[in-house]
Amino acid sequence: MDANDGGSNAPEGEQAPAPSVEGPPRTPAAPEGPHVPAQQPPYPPPPEPQAQPHPPHDLADARIGVSALSLRYQIGAALAVAVVAVAALVHLGMVFLHVAPSNTVTKQHGKAIDEWIYPEFEQNWKLFAPNPLQQNIEVQVRADVRTADGTTRTTGWYDLSAEDGAAIDGNLLPSHTEQNELRRAWDFLTATHDSANRPIGLRGTLAETYLRRIVVLRLDRDDAAGGQGGVVQRVQVRSRTTNVPPPEWSDEQVSTTPQYRLLPWWPVPADEAAGGVR
Repeated sequence: MDANDGGSNAPEGEQAPAPSVEGPPRTPAAPEGPHVPAQQPPYPPPPEPQAQPHPPHDLADARIGVSALSLRYQIGAALAVAVVAVAALVHLGMVFLHVAPSNTVTKQHGKAIDEWIYPEFEQNWKLFAPNPLQQNIEVQVRADVRTADGTTRTTGWYDLSAEDGAAIDGNLLPSHTEQNELRRAWDFLTATHDSANRPIGLRGTLAETYLRRIVVLRLDRDDAAGGQGGVVQRVQVRSRTTNVPPPEWSDEQVSTTPQYRLLPWWPVPADEAAGGVR
């Protein structure tokens, strides 16, 4: 019998399948369909960590700030801080004594305190007993002017305080001169003159000279002499004091009628009239 015969029962014309060869089983092929790409990882793998420098074994060796300086510079920095601290404490102490009520220290060292405070650190209020100004004091001046043709005329009143107020109003950085020069000059004069406007001692005469020079310079700025050829020969100063009205909710009654203090005429030296003293 032929080995390819399927046996006596095999149909004619058909051959039996060839015997299989021993081996691993095969995976069945995937069915036909659309090509699906192989899946990739959604994100690239993280980089491998790099070696970091080792921290110092002793953290006390890592010095910062002043400690990183040499000993000489550390001593210099300490001295500078000490000087600033002492100056600040002295200044605060002087200001405190200046605004504090009269006491033994201020009576004994009042001159030294005033020399430290005036004029840069002046305080216009008193500690424990605030007494704000309740009056508006305006300093005004008029002048006798000799014109170019030889005649003399008297100017109207110039309100110098109103001029300073207009210069300060709306100014974020007003000058010390606009705020205090005229006011302090008037306070100086009233403190060194009696009720009859007579000077008391040499300080009274000095106060007159100081105020006169200020008002002459202000008149020159306002061109009170009337241009070329006009000369200011003498000036007269007065103050106009008006009480500040109380608020509407207050029952206090005060007079709002202005009060005037009129000083005598002061002759103006030729050098001041020509603008030589500034």
